[in-house]
Amino acid sequence: MRRIIANLIAISLLLAVPAQAAGEQMLRMATTTSTENSGLFAVIQPVFEKALDIKLYLIAVGTGKALELGRRGDVDVVLVHARPAEEAFVQAGYGDSRHEIMYNDFVITGPASDPAGVNGLHDVGKALQKIADAAAVFVSRGDDSGTHKKELALWQQAGIEPAGRWYRQVGQGMGKTLQIAGEMDAYTLVDHGTWLAYRANSPLQLLVSGDPQLRNPYGIIAVSPARYPEVNHDAAMRLIRWFESDQAHALIAGYRIEGEQLFYPVGD
Repeated sequence: MRRIIANLIAISLLLAVPAQAAGEQMLRMATTTSTENSGLFAVIQPVFEKALDIKLYLIAVGTGKALELGRRGDVDVVLVHARPAEEAFVQAGYGDSRHEIMYNDFVITGPASDPAGVNGLHDVGKALQKIADAAAVFVSRGDDSGTHKKELALWQQAGIEPAGRWYRQVGQGMGKTLQIAGEMDAYTLVDHGTWLAYRANSPLQLLVSGDPQLRNPYGIIAVSPARYPEVNHDAAMRLIRWFESDQAHALIAGYRIEGEQLFYPVGD
C-alpha cells in the first residue's frame, strides 16, 4: 500500500510540471518544506533561473519524500537536511556526492505558560527530559522529514522513548505542525528559519535554543546519471556550483525576516 501511495504522489507531482518553452532547460528539484516555508526560495529562485538559463520545477516535501523521489529518478537534484540519510543515499549509488551549502539551527517552541519549565535552557537533552517528566504535550511532525529525523535522534540521545497521550505525531509539514502545536498549547521542534517566518502568527514562543546539537546543515545532491541516464545532470551540477558562488552566498546571508538572518552559507 505504501508503494502504491508513493507512486500516486510521484505521478501527481510530475503531472503538474509546467510546459517548457522551446529550447528551455528544465530542472526538477525535491527540497524540504523549510526552504519554501521560510521564503528563501522565493528570493533566490528567480536569480539562479536567470543566471543559469533554466526553469526550476520545485517539489517541496519532507526530506524522506524528497530522497525517495531521488531514489526513483523522478527528480534531477535534491536539497535536504538529514545528513545520515543523505550520506546513505549517496553510498547506495542514487546520488553523486553531497555538497553542504548552508545551515541554520533547530529550536524548541512552546506555550508562554511553559508547563515543563524549559524556557532559557541551552541543553536540548535536559529540555526534552523536563517535557517528558511533566508529560507536557509535544507535537511531532511524524512525517519522516529532516526535522522529524532530527527530533527522533534528539530523543534517543537523551535516552527517552516518547510515548503516551502527551506525545502527538501529526504527519504534517512544519507550518501545519506549528499551527497544531499552537492550538494545543504544545511544544514542538522547528527549524529556526521557518519559526522566524511563522512566529508573527503563532501564539507559541521560542524557549530552547543554542545547543550545538541543534545545528541544522543542508546538503544538495545531484541524482546519479549512471543509475538514471535521463536526469538533467548538467543542469543539476550547474545549480550546485551556483550555490557555492559568491552570488549565492550573498543572497542566502542577506535573506532576513525582521532583521534576523535565517540561513548561513557554508564557506562564509
